[in-house]
Amino acid sequence: MTTVVDEPVGRPNRWAAPERPAWEEEPTKAGLVGKGLVLSFACLAVLFPLWIVVVTSLSSRRTIDEAGGLVIVPKGITFIAYRELLSGGQVTRATIVSVLVTLAGTLFSMTVSVLCAYGLSRSGSLAHRWILMTLLATMFFSAGLIPTYLLVQSLGLSDTYLALILPSAVSVFNILVLRGFFMGISPELTDSARIDGAGDFRILWQIVMPLSRAVLAVITLFYAVGYWSAWFNASIYLNDQDKMPLQNVMIQLVQRQQQPVGLGQAIRTGQLSGLAIQMAVMVMALLPVAVLSPFVQKHFKKGMLTGAVKG
Repeated sequence: MTTVVDEPVGRPNRWAAPERPAWEEEPTKAGLVGKGLVLSFACLAVLFPLWIVVVTSLSSRRTIDEAGGLVIVPKGITFIAYRELLSGGQVTRATIVSVLVTLAGTLFSMTVSVLCAYGLSRSGSLAHRWILMTLLATMFFSAGLIPTYLLVQSLGLSDTYLALILPSAVSVFNILVLRGFFMGISPELTDSARIDGAGDFRILWQIVMPLSRAVLAVITLFYAVGYWSAWFNASIYLNDQDKMPLQNVMIQLVQRQQQPVGLGQAIRTGQLSGLAIQMAVMVMALLPVAVLSPFVQKHFKKGMLTGAVKG
């Protein structure tokens, strides 16, 4: 009599390739090599300009003059451009303005978007269908720049920091993504909490939001990047240069060749290179997005696709 011994089942290999569908063919060696070359070229096309910007910002005036402009191969590293930019003056003030506007604007936008999306996700809420149709209409039709400018001016928001937040505080697309995700949460959870005496705000805070961390992280990043990168509102609503955010200072520096206040003397004496200052401001503008994006990247697939499909 033959005894069949079951083979031990090991733990699955997390690095193993996922099983292919029956209709998908095995990739050929030429295809794998081609994909690798294409991806390598794409990464190089993205990283090479960033490398040039960072290296040039860390190069001395002599190295930049020897290279004839942008530096590809570094010859010594100096932080004099960053030290001068952060020692006070226009760039430091603009950086503080951008940080404060980004934090306050993101908090305000997320509060309004979450409350609106949660209300629209409840089928029994007051006039939710008409409000939803009105919001959808604004995605295809807008009043235009001149009426918006006149409205901001009539409200007394010109030359104030609120003009950098309120005109673009809410994105209907983000509200729809949040609404779709909220609708995908099991109604049994909210119904049981309501039976226990919980109100709408408690259900939203203690049940809905903890289950929606993925989509909340993605939408928060969208709003934060939008506020940090915004420059148009400041260019038309602000007249005081001391209130300009970092992006507008960078535009003045790169396009109009205007040196930040306090650095003109250092450039004329040869201590700094104007090109190094320009590249350093670009790095400062890109650094927060580059640092925060990897931490939110894992939530993109779950947050965006789930919210969009269930909406």
